Amino acid sequence: MRRKRYVRWVVLVVLLVAACGTAPYTKRSQLLLIPESTEIALGANAYRQVLAKAPLLHDPEFTDPVREVGERIARVADKPNYQWEFAVIDKDEANAFALPGGKVAVYTGLFPLASDTAGLAAVLGHEVGHALARHAGERMSQGVLLDLVLTVGAAALGGGSPQNQRLIYQALGLGAQIGYVLPFSRSQEAEADYIGLMLMAKAGYDPEAALGLWQRFAEHDKERPPELLSTHPDPATRARNMRKWLPEARRLFAAAAPAPVRPLPVRKKDAPTNRREGQ
Repeated sequence: MRRKRYVRWVVLVVLLVAACGTAPYTKRSQLLLIPESTEIALGANAYRQVLAKAPLLHDPEFTDPVREVGERIARVADKPNYQWEFAVIDKDEANAFALPGGKVAVYTGLFPLASDTAGLAAVLGHEVGHALARHAGERMSQGVLLDLVLTVGAAALGGGSPQNQRLIYQALGLGAQIGYVLPFSRSQEAEADYIGLMLMAKAGYDPEAALGLWQRFAEHDKERPPELLSTHPDPATRARNMRKWLPEARRLFAAAAPAPVRPLPVRKKDAPTNRREGQ
């Protein structure tokens, strides 16, 4: 029994040593157990599945600015092995997401908060930052590691009856969720904020727009769970971080060719749909 436990811990240590990576821009050490090629394939497949069911909007008034800004940011992201795609989902929700390999979607409900293409650049820079830093692969790797740790921990602490094993798993899982998984998700969000700020500045968008965006989110998003139990930082916390990072971003912006800034359209509830399910 002791030998089996020892072998499990050795395997765990070997995985940790072999799977070290480094996040771009922040140089943070990462655990990456999933090959990037696998992440890209999973991301492309998930993107197709999501868009097949989503109410996609094909109105150029909305899709053109998203693609224009997204492509500007993708160019400075300098990730040639990613096939970047930017879609618009016709849903009154202030949201956007990125999947591995550069698959990004923006909801029409976010347009009023973004306000103009500079605010949109802050949103898309953040999402591109997630993809660039391989946050989804990192989360998958955390899941693999957490499963192994829980297995080893339950074996080391438990033994005994199946009921005892279940109780130990539940206790370990709750502690991991609050003490490890959620805080790390917030750190990924903050990292994507930082990377996104640098990317939008390099793409020629004034980084001050990101500060305005998160201030508007702070007003919009007043009812939210306590930050301790949230996977996203509080908007006010994000705004404070932006102020701290702005001097560095301003230097990048000063060296970039300015991008055109135009107001964004707002989707009216009674507007013609001009949309269809899937692509």
